[in-house]
Amino acid sequence: MKYMGELTSLSQEEQQAVLADIQVGEFAKGTFLLKQGESPTECYFVLKGCVRQYTLDEMGKEVTTGFYTEEQAIVSFNRHKPDRASEFSLVCLEDCTLVVGDLSVEQDMYARHGQLEGMTRSMVEQNFGETQDRFAAFIASTPEERYTRLLQERPGLSGRVPQHQLASYLGITPESLSRIKKRLQTERKPSDLI
Repeated sequence: MKYMGELTSLSQEEQQAVLADIQVGEFAKGTFLLKQGESPTECYFVLKGCVRQYTLDEMGKEVTTGFYTEEQAIVSFNRHKPDRASEFSLVCLEDCTLVVGDLSVEQDMYARHGQLEGMTRSMVEQNFGETQDRFAAFIASTPEERYTRLLQERPGLSGRVPQHQLASYLGITPESLSRIKKRLQTERKPSDLI
């Protein structure tokens, strides 16, 4: 309701009608929402929990490409591909509560709830803009700057995800991440710790 109120001018009655058409699901830690190579049939919005996005490279190594936490949408933009196969997997790192959108009824929902399409577009545009900004900053920064920025922009994330996955997301080895964390700890002044 909060997001519909912020991003649309739907009445309370219209918001209730939209809510009646959406599903909220509970997913246990370790549940795959999507596996690389599958065609996505659903999109998600995280109410509670953490979902990891990763891909397997040509050597079979997992490369973490995203973490989705509370108040973030998880959408797939692969409709341009003939087979619509996903380039990544999505797995719950924690027990999760997610709004689940069925992509097969998306157009019907937009037809019945006109402002819902605009709300969805606004959320996707915001998400895409944030992704562009993160990517540009990632390319232009050092590993230490990436880690520091992550701590500022997403406080608490490093305590919720395994360090080897966090290192992969930052484009560094777990050993490099440990060195960066140690260096940052020793650089803190005693007054910063009080």
